[in-house]
Amino acid sequence: MRAGLMRVLMQEDLNFLLTNRLPRRWATKMVGRIAAIEHPLVAKPALAAWRFFCDVDLRDAETTRFASLRDGFIRRLRDGARVFAEGDAVVASPCDAIVGAHGRVENGQVYQVKGFPYRLAELVPDAALAARFADGWFVTLRLTAGMYHRFHAPADLTVEAVTYQSGDCWNVNPIALRRVERLFCRNERAVIEARGTGGRELLLVPVAAILVASIRLTFLDTERTLREHGPGRRACDVAVTKGAEMGCFEHGSTIVMFLPGGARLREGLQEGQPIRAGEAIAEW
Repeated sequence: MRAGLMRVLMQEDLNFLLTNRLPRRWATKMVGRIAAIEHPLVAKPALAAWRFFCDVDLRDAETTRFASLRDGFIRRLRDGARVFAEGDAVVASPCDAIVGAHGRVENGQVYQVKGFPYRLAELVPDAALAARFADGWFVTLRLTAGMYHRFHAPADLTVEAVTYQSGDCWNVNPIALRRVERLFCRNERAVIEARGTGGRELLLVPVAAILVASIRLTFLDTERTLREHGPGRRACDVAVTKGAEMGCFEHGSTIVMFLPGGARLREGLQEGQPIRAGEAIAEW
């Protein structure tokens, strides 16, 4: 029954209609409120639906008992469940994800999927910052709704600034990426500017998506979402060690990571490949 229902829901036209052709911001706010409710009459069926539809794997979770749907989304893992690749030059995946489009940034142009380019300067609101990665490398990491939703420092980093960009909340699944041009540039997102050992630069761009959509940067503030901080750039000077938690999504979404031209992505990296937080993904 489940497999048959999922085949119907993943039919491309129907999936796009159900997840995008509805009032996206209204639906996001509504689901966000439902996800936070801890009353069993709401939380239990919401959690049951999440487990049924989203292929949730709780084998590494610290607990499998959740007070609300949001608690399930932002669950912690048991100690030692993710081991981060060692080495100052090794850049690890910041999150559990499915690898999406990746490769060279070509004169400031990036791809969300083949045939759907966008300009890095549209995603990153600072033209000078975008220019520093104009011939660098990028990798797109998509978190599905059932995955572990926290993300971590891919290396020993000093975070120098965070810019919040308000925006839409389109679905970020492959079906939407093949239909909505410049999707990541339209959605709510953060631009995290950081430097690693020896001044090596790195950008992390968490992109929110439909439904809960909230981005929470725990190295800045454990209580408020980034949206509550408001738009604009915040300079900061925060040291985070490799593997330390940096934030979380309150629903599945995407992180796009950018590295300078002198770096290189891991050999054999393939689109559609599952990857876990801590696995080596690139080298400076």
